[in-house]
Amino acid sequence: MRNRNNTTVQPQSRSAFPSRPNGSRGRRAQGQTQNFMSRNRNGSDYNNWLNSLRADYSRSFSRRRRDEAETEKPPSSANTVERTHWYIKDNAKNHKTIKYDLVHDETEPKPILRRGQTFYLALRFKDNYDVKKDRVLLHFNFGHKPSVQKGTKAIIPVENDKFTKTKDDWDCRIDPGTRARDLVLQVYIPASAMVGIWRLEVRCGLQDTTQGHGQNVYTDETDCYVLFNPWCKDDNVYLDDDDKREEYVINDKGKVYVGPFSRARGRPWVFGQFDDVALPVAVYILELSRIADSERGNPVRVVRGISAGVNDSDEGGILEGRWDGEYGDGVAPYKWTGSVRILEEYVKNGYKPVKYGQCWVFSALVTTVCRSLGIPCRSVTNFVSAHDTNSSLTIDKFFTSDGEELEGGPDGENWDSIWNFHVWNDVWMARPDLPPGYGGWQAIDATPQEESELKMQCGPVSLEAVRRGDIGLSYDAPFVFAEVNADVMHWAEDPESDWGWSRMKMNKYHVGRSILTKACGKDDDFGDTDREELLDSYKNPENSVAERLAIHNAVRGCRRAQQYYEYKPGQKDDVSFDLIDIDKITVGQEFKVQVMVRNDSDETRNISAYLTARSVYYTGISASLIKKAEGKFTLGPKQQQEIALTVAYSEYWKKMVEHCMMKIYAICRVQETGQTWSDEDDFSVEKPKLDIQVASQPKVRVACEATFSFKNPLDMPLTDCHLSVDGAGLMRPRAIDINTEVPAHGEFT
Repeated sequence: MRNRNNTTVQPQSRSAFPSRPNGSRGRRAQGQTQNFMSRNRNGSDYNNWLNSLRADYSRSFSRRRRDEAETEKPPSSANTVERTHWYIKDNAKNHKTIKYDLVHDETEPKPILRRGQTFYLALRFKDNYDVKKDRVLLHFNFGHKPSVQKGTKAIIPVENDKFTKTKDDWDCRIDPGTRARDLVLQVYIPASAMVGIWRLEVRCGLQDTTQGHGQNVYTDETDCYVLFNPWCKDDNVYLDDDDKREEYVINDKGKVYVGPFSRARGRPWVFGQFDDVALPVAVYILELSRIADSERGNPVRVVRGISAGVNDSDEGGILEGRWDGEYGDGVAPYKWTGSVRILEEYVKNGYKPVKYGQCWVFSALVTTVCRSLGIPCRSVTNFVSAHDTNSSLTIDKFFTSDGEELEGGPDGENWDSIWNFHVWNDVWMARPDLPPGYGGWQAIDATPQEESELKMQCGPVSLEAVRRGDIGLSYDAPFVFAEVNADVMHWAEDPESDWGWSRMKMNKYHVGRSILTKACGKDDDFGDTDREELLDSYKNPENSVAERLAIHNAVRGCRRAQQYYEYKPGQKDDVSFDLIDIDKITVGQEFKVQVMVRNDSDETRNISAYLTARSVYYTGISASLIKKAEGKFTLGPKQQQEIALTVAYSEYWKKMVEHCMMKIYAICRVQETGQTWSDEDDFSVEKPKLDIQVASQPKVRVACEATFSFKNPLDMPLTDCHLSVDGAGLMRPRAIDINTEVPAHGEFT
């Protein structure tokens, strides 16, 4: 038989229902399956136990009431459905869902289908099926209150051996394999169908209503998952590239890029979107996000809901964020290596948010959720990422007369910041809600930062709109535009200014230095040759006419930004300053804050300088002051001088925080002209890399051995060490405590 996409499909065992599958993709060994009901009811699984009781009672109650209602009806001579068969694995192969663990469940396998395609379904009747005698209606129901008008209920009469409706409607045809008591059908799911769990109800009556109007109703309790379909041209998530579909939908492992701009590295991550826990949680998140049932076929609304539901800020989503370094009552964000362990914790703990995550963990979870639902998705990292809190399209930093940064600004309400990196997601879809040309990749962000429509959610924002500076388009375009384009403005205390501050610097090219994702079809386990630069997708080349036009276009649409851009420096600048960038240092080494100062004038200049070194979180928030120096010096005409601040390992090691990020500030003032200069730089203190060696070529279902090792570069031992290990399709995530210390300059294996 050929379906609507001209694909040949032949279901197995046309004359009789095939037996349940005897194979499984499950990776747990026998005896490991957890019996949640046997757990301590007051422990972490109590909520799950309680919810299962409610669900079981509710289903039993509904079933009894249906049975009672049926018995009260007058006897009907209509045929009766005894059971259904979903051809789960046959359909899964055709719908490219065969990798889902739920398809292979030995007890309750689930049909997982993609919209915009046909699938096979068989009904077994009590008596032989006769198309001329039996009137059969398929009712596919979605959500808690199915409605034909809202597209959450489909009623399909079984009448023909051909499809008769348009591609926008549910339809079915009788397959030639039908015989005796078995009715075999090919059912078409429109490409606009709601995404999530559908349930089937079959109503059987008589074609000749003079013989009776009674109906027999069969309710199938099978959860049928319907997903988005990037292989279908009629679906709004259609992606016309086999390699990209393989990378952004099927690939269940990848990388999330982290670190400072100059030393970005790909952090391996196991997305695990086909794991048995992933798809049910993804559908649950849509419920948490309060997306209307009638909107769940719209990928724009679905991904916006995902951005809200992955974090715990509003609906008690999957993950709780924390950035202060205090993780004693949970798991530190940097210890996660994949999404499955987090999703399992979420379910086992009664759907309570898991502790803790940060932006790259939120993004990785979004990738898992989107790919499990069939939405092409990638994790994207913006290096030197702006967080504009007052919608000015600028990042404003205020400094007192003695060179200290004034946190919160003059009014205590300005908490603009620059994150060393920030990770969000791109999702692929058409945007029929926007003018033509704004489809394709869209940015969404699940890290809770700023409210949008009274919820911690962000996007989808068209990358093309960001590139053009069209910030008036839905959703949250000004925020994302500022993340990659904001100009950095430094303000100095100035008693002669009308509002007490004057701008001493505007850096137009500091923010959005690089935007990275894992490249399509590439895989580098030992380096980062598999990274792809996305800067051109988000912004025009720095200092180009197009780039400045995009800024002006955005400023024109933002009143607050217009006020900030009106300020112009008026002092004479005849002394040049250059802060020497630090690429990296290895833990244990010292570093220097160095500024080269040159007097370009023909007169002597007296200069005040302030140099500061701080440890910072990757969000740019200060952790600890490490060292500060200030002083004055004189430069003769055309003279040059270096000023420096040296920081020893003994001065910074106790003040390092996760990611080992450092920020250095330099502020200088020229006494004679009032010229003020400032600059900043970020770098990281690098740790030794973990070396992984596999003893032999791994084989399916054969144990293998891997060795992990590294060398301690410090003059002191390392204690309280842990390993987090994960592998897609290989093993369940594991956290391993290392009970021995690693001696100074010693090796760990």
